[in-house]
Amino acid sequence: MDSANGAKPLRKISEAFKEIANCINSQNQNTQQLELAPFSSACSLVSPLFRCLGIAFKFAEMDYVAKVNDLCETSKSISTLQSMMEKDIEENCVRKPGSHTRNLLRVKRGLDMVRVLFEEILVSEDNSLKNPASKAYTQVFSPYHGWAVRKAVAAGMYALPTKAQLLQKLNEDEVSAKSEMQSYVTASTLLIVYIDNLFQSRELGIDW
Repeated sequence: MDSANGAKPLRKISEAFKEIANCINSQNQNTQQLELAPFSSACSLVSPLFRCLGIAFKFAEMDYVAKVNDLCETSKSISTLQSMMEKDIEENCVRKPGSHTRNLLRVKRGLDMVRVLFEEILVSEDNSLKNPASKAYTQVFSPYHGWAVRKAVAAGMYALPTKAQLLQKLNEDEVSAKSEMQSYVTASTLLIVYIDNLFQSRELGIDW
């Protein structure tokens, strides 16, 4: 993620998720099928964001990358999120560690954490990321973590980059970053609701 090479990871992320949101919007609610390959590919683009946030989100980065890699590999043999979930349901392994459906739920939380982080950055005038990152962690991840992990994350929050440093790593200025972040927030909100509905429609719940 070297800003000198002209890479625009934030733009790639926003464009990829915008395409997925367009696919969801263009389909009939009753027959929606979301392709696993482009979904997992888009999710893989988000991984460097966790790395940019440093030690506070190291646990999230490691877990997220592992789960996304599983979905990418699975996409070689299973075409849609729906068929992947149905297969796990048939095999009665939905909630078992390592199941694709369980991994999907964890990846969705990673996407949601980034969404909340971006929302908070967009409304904050502060150069510090501590409040946006703390709110994103508390809202999305904290309910599923034990005391030790929560304490480690809280300590790591003091090592977060500033907003200016983050934008430099992402090779963005404030104006372009806000546009790309807002685009991701809009697209990911639709996708997160879509995934939640997949779980709820199969009575799997989303709080495990």
